[in-house]
Amino acid sequence: MNEGLLADGCPPDVRLASLEGVDAAQLVLTDINLDTCRFTGAFHLDQIQIGFGCRFAVPPTGWRRWGILPARWSRRKVLAQEQHWRLLAGGRAGRGWPAGPHHAMSGLEAGPEDLVRVYQQLRKAFEEAGNEPDAADFYYGEMEMRRHDRQRPRAERCLLWVYWLASGYGLRASRALSWLVAAMGVTVLLLMLFGLPDDTPAPQTSGTYGAGVVQVSTTSPDPALTLPVRQRVSAARAEKAALVVVNSVVFRSSGQNLTLPGTVIEMTSRIGEPVLLGLAALAVRSRVKR
Repeated sequence: MNEGLLADGCPPDVRLASLEGVDAAQLVLTDINLDTCRFTGAFHLDQIQIGFGCRFAVPPTGWRRWGILPARWSRRKVLAQEQHWRLLAGGRAGRGWPAGPHHAMSGLEAGPEDLVRVYQQLRKAFEEAGNEPDAADFYYGEMEMRRHDRQRPRAERCLLWVYWLASGYGLRASRALSWLVAAMGVTVLLLMLFGLPDDTPAPQTSGTYGAGVVQVSTTSPDPALTLPVRQRVSAARAEKAALVVVNSVVFRSSGQNLTLPGTVIEMTSRIGEPVLLGLAALAVRSRVKR
């Protein structure tokens, strides 16, 4: 191996500094520290073989502020050049990321449009090796770079932002389950306040007799909600609302009589909440699949 590829001043383990200009088609890496390696400019990265013991960089640890909420970086494998780009991007999101060798020279560091291709090729390499959990980390990085790439259409970036917020690109089960629990709680409250009628309307039957013929008709009054707001929140109504929500999560109708606003709330719940449950299942599968 070319000595120029090895980082200076590294600890006793082997550390690869750069693959720029290298044809990685037949390259096999094992027990190498890759946390500072620069992959942009390499050829055939989708054919590289990264074996056991190779270590990549990780996001900063600890909590930070995301608006008014506390947040922390998801644990995943990160390319060194993404670290350098995030620091250059500045703002709160850039805190804690290390500087690159070209930090003082604007325009020399790789941007999201370059890193998308690197993450994509490395993801394919891990998938070809049957390592789906590690491939998931590089898929996350690929989607992150696509979301931050200003050259992509705004609509695409907005869609990716929603996908990231809802479930971490289908890779963060805890995030999807948190949104699911929150959505279920909000739906229960809305059903108690606006969706459940005062009581179950009793069918009314009426009949007429004439010319030796009996005509009978049965009608059900429309559900009505006239209770004062304070009386709408009760254990009994919460139980009924929870039954509606649980059935909505598994895409079933509860059969509960609802007001018109309640019907709209249930329909919305039957669309959104199963999607969140599916995203959580997808995230779990991506981590356990081999």
